[in-house]
Amino acid sequence: MRRLLRGLWTEWTIAIAFLREGRAQSLMIALGVAVGVAVIVFIAALIQGLQSNIIERTLGTQAHIRLLSPDEVNRVLPAAPGILQLVQEDKRGQRLRSINNWQQISTTLDRLPELTAVSPVVSGPAFARRGEAVQSVALTGIDVARYRRIIPLERYLVSGRFRVGADEAMLGKRLADDLGVNVGMKLRLETGQQNSRVVNIAGIFELGVRELDSRYVYLDLKQAQSLLDLPGGVTVIDLTVADIFSAEAIAEQVGRLTSLKAESWIETNAQLMNALTAQSLSTNMIIVFVAISVAFGIASVLSVSVVQRTREIGILRATGATRRQIMRVFLIQGGLFGLLGSVMGIAVSYLLVWVFNTFGPGLFIITVSTTLVAAALLLATLTGVLAAAVPSRRAARLDPVVAIRYV
Repeated sequence: MRRLLRGLWTEWTIAIAFLREGRAQSLMIALGVAVGVAVIVFIAALIQGLQSNIIERTLGTQAHIRLLSPDEVNRVLPAAPGILQLVQEDKRGQRLRSINNWQQISTTLDRLPELTAVSPVVSGPAFARRGEAVQSVALTGIDVARYRRIIPLERYLVSGRFRVGADEAMLGKRLADDLGVNVGMKLRLETGQQNSRVVNIAGIFELGVRELDSRYVYLDLKQAQSLLDLPGGVTVIDLTVADIFSAEAIAEQVGRLTSLKAESWIETNAQLMNALTAQSLSTNMIIVFVAISVAFGIASVLSVSVVQRTREIGILRATGATRRQIMRVFLIQGGLFGLLGSVMGIAVSYLLVWVFNTFGPGLFIITVSTTLVAAALLLATLTGVLAAAVPSRRAARLDPVVAIRYV
């Protein structure tokens, strides 16, 4: 063991001595590695921050999974035996209807560990009227305690309070502007079933999504059920999951369990998923090409170093150094290039992130995770070691007699 440790210490000492002899050369390649690592860390952090912001803006205002009643279909009576029956079937119009046994379904879903929130909702179309102004709206009846775990509406309030019930309602800012109403005013809600109700505006919210801010009106569950002629019923069960990217698989599982139509956010936001996939692919391509350029830089410097130190390598071989020891000397140099360059590059990336967060557009904040830092350190060090493989093999193959005579 002592002999092994002594040998490793000797190899490290020789590797560091070679690096110190060519300080300018070593500094230049370390700076090259630092630039590459800084680009990798900053771009990766930027894309992660952008994706997190997009996902937060998209999923912060909607459920991850929605459960609805299966679509109604036309039933065709079977033909008599021996008679060929040709049927031209039009798709059946879907009426507003409640989910059967939704209370039992909600209780069952509450026990699933994959789900973080379960909220029965009743929703349907209506008209909001104030004087001569009329707007088409989407009534949404909620159980406040459950629904605030799906969408924390109190975060999006721009005026008033988060209150529904007792003839109180909340509506989007664009809808309030279109109707010319403020908190404390009254609004008449009318449905196609000739039901109507006058409600007080308790709060006005702004979710940042035009469709929601211009159409949504939140009521408590019982008010919405009464207006939509669905006493005791709900039309949707909203769900959230811990891992948003597993929503599709969980939706299939929940759909089989409940026999309901399950729609995940991945299905309803296919274009968003394509954009996120393209961003991740572009980031990976940048990392690969930067790593390749760094590897070629380290390999070229070490190849020159082998040529410059041919005589020294020959002397080391003549004094008893094995080929493996010579290989390890240059592999250690490659690893040190990657390690030192990555440390400097990470420091530069933190500076770039600070500049972006301080002087950037302010749309979102970038954070550099410890996982990303560790991955950058490991990637740069391994790249350095791999880049040193060819020069180290060349150095190990040198004949000591020929190398000593090298001028």
